[in-house]
Amino acid sequence: MTKAEITKKIVDIGVVPVVRASSAAQAIAAAEAVCAGGISVVEVTMTVPGAVEVIAQLVKTMSSAVLVGAGTVLNADSARRCLDAGAQFLVSPGFDLETVKFANGKGVLIIAGALTPTEVITAWNAGSDFVKIFPCGNVGGAKYIKALKGPLPQIPMIPTGGVNLNTAAEFIQAGSAALGIGGELILAAALKSGNMREITELAKQYVSIVREARAAKA
Repeated sequence: MTKAEITKKIVDIGVVPVVRASSAAQAIAAAEAVCAGGISVVEVTMTVPGAVEVIAQLVKTMSSAVLVGAGTVLNADSARRCLDAGAQFLVSPGFDLETVKFANGKGVLIIAGALTPTEVITAWNAGSDFVKIFPCGNVGGAKYIKALKGPLPQIPMIPTGGVNLNTAAEFIQAGSAALGIGGELILAAALKSGNMREITELAKQYVSIVREARAAKA
């Protein structure tokens, strides 16, 4: 897929599941579960044991159905390993200029993290395709996104942290391009018990909330 197609898919779906798991098997099961729930995009964080191998396996087995990205990418070397494994986009919790430059040089979509207005502007001007607002829930949640979007309407933001079933609609209505959702979707208890159906049902709920919130906003 081209970067433009990947951008469109992320926006259309409106949810980027952040997969943090204690094993490769759990991470793969989580990816399959959210896909079954209508979210055909997944961010595998580098905190997952064997994350690069997990990405490679997902790309090999699910690339036709799922957009596979790498999360918690902290430097250009890590980004390179993720791309070599087949990752289709990169996500970082903060802003690292060299990582953004590397992604831009490879023509790969990158979502750099930021929190303050200065950081958001810096990440955007450096070439980040979206800006991940993290940890958003700790600084006002949807109200913070709305405040940022006032002077920065041109910057597509993906809040992460503080997004749950009760707040998701507010984040969309505040102007979020998409939502980054970790533990409120990829439930640790479900991963541990193997109850992937619970994650699938949550995925369906989030997709519905995003769709309805956008319709109400329009």
